[in-house]
Amino acid sequence: MIPDIARIALGYLLGSVSGSLLLGRLRGVDIRSQGSGNAGGTNAFRTQGPWFALGVAGIDVGKSALASWIGGYGIAGSGHPLAVALLAGGAAMAGHVWPLYYGFRGGKGVAAVFGVLLVLWPAGLAAMLGVMLLVLTTTGYVGLGSMAAGVALIPTAALFAPEPHRQVWTAAAVAEAAFILFTHRGNIQRLLAGTEHRFERAQVLSRLFHSK
Repeated sequence: MIPDIARIALGYLLGSVSGSLLLGRLRGVDIRSQGSGNAGGTNAFRTQGPWFALGVAGIDVGKSALASWIGGYGIAGSGHPLAVALLAGGAAMAGHVWPLYYGFRGGKGVAAVFGVLLVLWPAGLAAMLGVMLLVLTTTGYVGLGSMAAGVALIPTAALFAPEPHRQVWTAAAVAEAAFILFTHRGNIQRLLAGTEHRFERAQVLSRLFHSK
């Protein structure tokens, strides 16, 4: 049986596997030297294209999903509490942002959050994705959509998270929202300054409303 602390540590090591930097090495590029300089999926999409970004997303979601599964349900069975699974997933999120293998310069952690929810609470993931897509297709701001989705998880957890773990999920949602806001602090500054990059092609709902 693997001790809980080892499961959490393994979560960080898994999270430190950066999809964009791993695939970028195979392509001979470091996307931290391109675009926004961030090693996340959005910058991967802007600088390397959709197929590259899809591979990055698959790795980044998968690693935190695996970390959460190991933390709560893997290897030694399903007897571990939800808190350990969340901590292992949180460690994977931290590894994504501050990867051990890449000089502690990683992405912003949204894909890693998705992976945690995919395994532990798919309904919460669906709520986050819904809010993110709504904001993105209305405003064109990926970062704003990510932050809105993170904050929206708090009332979603407080009202709809499964019992008897609703309080645990609400606390986790607050921590997750704070984490996403922190990693997107640069986006907040650019939004306030009016210099944030807008993904205009994603503004499907905005164009639909203005066409009426």
